[in-house]
Amino acid sequence: MNKIYPDAAAALEGLAFDGMTIMAGGFGLCGIPENLITALRDSGAKDITAISNNAGVDDFGLGLLLQTRQIKKMVSSYVGENATFEKQYLNGELELEFNPQGTLAERIRAGGAGIPGFYTKTGVGTLIAEGKEHKDFNGETYIMETGLVADVALVKAWKADSEGNLVYRKTARNFNPMMATAGKVTVVEVEQLVETGSLDPDHIHTPGIFVDRIIVGTHEKRIEKRTTREA
Repeated sequence: MNKIYPDAAAALEGLAFDGMTIMAGGFGLCGIPENLITALRDSGAKDITAISNNAGVDDFGLGLLLQTRQIKKMVSSYVGENATFEKQYLNGELELEFNPQGTLAERIRAGGAGIPGFYTKTGVGTLIAEGKEHKDFNGETYIMETGLVADVALVKAWKADSEGNLVYRKTARNFNPMMATAGKVTVVEVEQLVETGSLDPDHIHTPGIFVDRIIVGTHEKRIEKRTTREA
C-alpha cells in the first residue's frame, strides 16, 4: 500500500466533507500541520468541528479556516492568541467546547485507545463540570469525560518512512502522537522522508499502522509571540 502522496491537496482528496470532524496537532504554532490545514481550507469543506489545543493565529494555522468561516465548532484548551476566534465566539457565530489542557489530551488518547469515557477530578466544582456525570471514588468526586475520535486527523511529524513510522521533534510531540491514533483516517505531513528501516525502532513515536497518507511539506518556522528585551 503506497502511503506517499505528492502534495496536501492530493492527500486530502476524497476525505473532506461538510460537517466533518478533524483533529489538528501541535502546540501554539509549533508542530502544526500547516500545509494540510491550507489544503483543507482550499477544499471548501464547511461546518467543520475542529479538535485542537488552540486555534492558531489570525492568518496562520486553523486561523485560516476561521477567516473563511469553515469551522462551526472548536474543541480546544487555549484560544487566547486569535482575535478572529474571539470575535466569532462572542458574536455567537462559533461554538466552543472548552477543555482543561490535560483533559483534552486524555480525551484524545482515550479515543485512540477505544475508551469511550473516563473519570477525572479536573474541573469538579467549575463550569466544566456542568451537565456531566459525577461519581465518588474513595471519598473524592470525579466527573466523567468522553473520548474523542475524528473523521480525519491532521498530524505533523519530523521524519517518516514509507511505511508511515513517525518521529516527532521536541514540542511537536504535543498532541500529534495521540491524534495520530484517534483519526478514522490519519494524514501526516513531515519534514523528512527516509528509507524504510533507517529509523531506530526504539525512537519511533507513532507506528506506521496508524498512518494512512503522508506528504513532505515545506514549513514556516513562525514565532507565535516574539518577546525581546531592549538592547
